Amino acid sequence: MRTTLSIDDVLLRQLRQKALDSGKPFKQVVNDTLRAGLHQAASPQRQPYRCPTFSIGALAPGVDLSKANQLAAGLEDEALLEKLRQSR
Repeated sequence: MRTTLSIDDVLLRQLRQKALDSGKPFKQVVNDTLRAGLHQAASPQRQPYRCPTFSIGALAPGVDLSKANQLAAGLEDEALLEKLRQSR
């Protein structure tokens, strides 16, 4: 099937060079390159990223993880107060 494409100059030079290097017709190199690109886009090669998990050990007595945000805020407040004390 015939169609008209606008190909960037740099890509055109690369495709022509690939055709010269391989001894294949330009048309075949373009079709093979498009086919390979479409195949690669259709089937991702990479494995999904998995975030490793680690045990933090036993909780300290009185720590309730259902209130983790409150705990984090309290720790941040303590750290800020300590910095303010040291800057005086």
